[in-house]
Amino acid sequence: MKTTIKREDILGPLQQVIGAVERRQTLPILGNVLFKSTGSDITLTATDLEIEMVSRVNADKSDEFQTTIPARKLLDICKALPESSPINFNIEDSRVSLTSARSRFSLASLSARDFPGLDEIEELHSFSIPQNRFKELFDKTSFAMAQQDVRYYLNGILMEISSDKIKLVATDGHRLALSETSLDTGMDEEKQIIIPRKAVLELSRLLDSGDSPARCVLSQNHFRVETDSLVFTTKLIDGKFPDYQRVIPVDGNKTLEVDREVLKNSMSRIAILSNEKYRGIRLTLTSGNLSIQANNPDQEEAEEELQVDYSEGDVEIGFNVTYLIDVLTVLDSAKVQVKLKDSNSSAIISDSKDDSSLYVVMPMRL
Repeated sequence: MKTTIKREDILGPLQQVIGAVERRQTLPILGNVLFKSTGSDITLTATDLEIEMVSRVNADKSDEFQTTIPARKLLDICKALPESSPINFNIEDSRVSLTSARSRFSLASLSARDFPGLDEIEELHSFSIPQNRFKELFDKTSFAMAQQDVRYYLNGILMEISSDKIKLVATDGHRLALSETSLDTGMDEEKQIIIPRKAVLELSRLLDSGDSPARCVLSQNHFRVETDSLVFTTKLIDGKFPDYQRVIPVDGNKTLEVDREVLKNSMSRIAILSNEKYRGIRLTLTSGNLSIQANNPDQEEAEEELQVDYSEGDVEIGFNVTYLIDVLTVLDSAKVQVKLKDSNSSAIISDSKDDSSLYVVMPMRL
């Protein structure tokens, strides 16, 4: 069985699905990509049993066949071949031969019959959203997800879908990120799902920056995203996300407004001499002025002062500087607004002119 595919036609789809291929897997076949042709259409499928990606490939001519090929070796070969070179695939029993120009490769394959697939999903609801808006929601919240937390429901993102809005929330217990966008979803009642961390990072990578639509499909235990070139399916985290509304302080009576880039650069400089383990910095607010200080166990110190728009009472508060810089990095406004109450209360950081995204950071004792 043979097929011919241009290098550039297979390289993109391979790079899309490779994120589902674990470098260390329990089943050898999970290191392979399922290569399937119906004669007119070729698909590449990769899975780690939690997520599955299916991408389409343009082929000049093809027989009908299905086999599995080592995914990373195939990707490395395609990357290394000259541009615009056609690749001839010859599939025989447990071997796949690739020839292109003067190069020839022979790879071991495994039977397509043994390739695991995710269960068929029963569609409960679907909606469409421009890819750039969907990607922006993930990009503005994903940094606050937990990593390998025993509270497994925090190792992902909460997606809250209502009739006219989609909201994404992530928290690791020390900070919270929330971003929302208006969208006619057609939902009769509000629904919450928790998308796992790996799926979030892959979707953020795969969604493009254009406004072409992504169709989102909800089922009981799965979430699927379909674009023109890819079908992405993930299992959902079975758990209850904490009530994030209780974490957002509503009694912040002191408001600070400052240039975002100036504040970010200043904190990046001060962070150099912060404690490497705890990353704590001290903020001291007085009328019109913000002092940022850090020190470490080597008795080294750093301090910088900024002019800010602030006229309330004096406040001294400590924060993990990494958490603050993460927020200032994902915000893209000229100025940011910080609301706080006192040295023991969390602060809310947001765009000074747009409230579609907000960030809560807990204080540190220094």
